[in-house]
This record gives sequence, C-alpha cells and structure tokens, in this order.
Amino acid sequence: MTVPTPYDLDGHVALVTGANHGIGAATAKLLAASGAQVLVSYLRLEDEPDPGIPDAYRVHRASDANDVLAAIRKAGGQAIAVEADLSDPGVPAQLFDSAEAELGPIDILVNNATGWLADTFDPETADSVGRRHQSVSAQGIDRQFAVDGRAAALLIAEFSRRHAARGAHWGRIIGLTSGGPRGFPGEVSYGAAKAALVNYTMSAAFELSRFGITANVVYPPVTDTGWVTDEVRQHVQQRSDLIHIVGPEEVARVIVYLSSDEARLITGNVVHLR
Repeated sequence: MTVPTPYDLDGHVALVTGANHGIGAATAKLLAASGAQVLVSYLRLEDEPDPGIPDAYRVHRASDANDVLAAIRKAGGQAIAVEADLSDPGVPAQLFDSAEAELGPIDILVNNATGWLADTFDPETADSVGRRHQSVSAQGIDRQFAVDGRAAALLIAEFSRRHAARGAHWGRIIGLTSGGPRGFPGEVSYGAAKAALVNYTMSAAFELSRFGITANVVYPPVTDTGWVTDEVRQHVQQRSDLIHIVGPEEVARVIVYLSSDEARLITGNVVHLR
C-alpha cells in the first residue's frame, strides 16, 4: 500500500481470487490504493510439510485475508473478503452476488487463484531444488483443472453475462499463468491447467471486445511469494532465461496497469515479464 500508483480506478469494483497472500494480496492492495473497491477471494489450504519449501509459504497459504483487509482499510480503501472453494462450480456466481450486494457490479476480474501442486511423470521423488514430487494422478489433475481452468472459465462467463445484462461498456479480465505450450516439467498439471486458462482468456479477448472488455494474461518471472529458497535462487542464477526473481508487488503493478484506462488498447496478449 506504500507504493504510489498513477492509475485512477475510482468507481470500479474488482474481484481478485487467491488474494490472501502473494501476488493476489499485492494486487488487491494496489487496486484498492488506485481507488477500486475489491472483493478478496481466498481459500485456506493446509499443505503437508515439504523439505524443499519454506514453512513460511505453508503459513501464507493457510492464512485468512484479515491482514489484507486491514492493510487496505488502513490506507483508506474499501474491500470485503469471501472464503470460497473455486473447485465448486457454484462459487463464481456466489462471488459476483456478494460483490453486487456490498460493493457493486464487478468490472475487473483477476484470475489469480491456483490449485497448484508439483506433479510429474518422472519417477524421481524430488525436483532439482528439493521439492517433493507427486506422480500424475486423476485427483491431482482434477484439482488443478477445477481451479485454474474451469473456475477461471466460469468466472469469465459470469463476468460476461452480468456485464452484458446491465449494458456495461468497460471491463477488464486479467489471468495469471506459468509454464507454457511446451510444457512445465515438474509441475505438469499446473502447466496444463494454466494453458487452459490462457486459452479461455484469449477467447474472451476476441469474443468480448465489442462490450468494451479487454482480456490479457500476465506471465510473471520467478516471484518470491515465500517459497523461494537459496537453492531456487542459485537455479535462477544459472538459467539465462529466468533472469531474476521479483516480488509480488512488482507483478501487481503490471496487473493494475492492465486494469487501467491507459491499457485500453491492450487485449489478447500473454504479457511475459522479465
């Protein structure tokens, strides 16, 4: 909240999923600092201990959104929080109902939440930085696609339907991705589910442009949301394509820019950050 923003989002209402920590939390705070009212959606997750992942990351994923709301309100912003399991297909409509009841119609949608897990076809039990691997399974695939793929699509559909019904002419959809069309070794279902999110968002960009809606996807670099270890830092240093590690606030600034009037000509893009 201490980072100044040049964007005026007064009068807009944003839904940010997975916003109790990391990029989602930073985005919710910066949107509120820019004048938007924000619905902070989150789900507390209890992860098993993993020797390759700091305990702080597990704590963040298990947290509620009280600290995010407190930071927004302390800075003079307005926000509400709703704990919701996006793997439930009824949740998208419920989130939009909650926003409309307390804040107003949503016109900025940030699909940030993930059902992340590290799964692989490789028989090894740990990756190159020491994180535990799971074998690809039906349960793991379903978990990833239910949140990163299906929920993102249902949220976009709910956004579109309500937007058209009220005759609105301004809207922003931003998704978060990682991996890519060539796969994501070590996190194969995560990469595949994110590819689905990208495809849905690109379709939305073309289908919804006549309603004044832009739709883009942000592909952050390695972002330290609490999971980055010394081993990860060393791995990044050795990879010319990864370049550096950033903080969540740096990614949030790009998302807020894409939410602004200044980005009105930008749609149908996967924005790679380096």
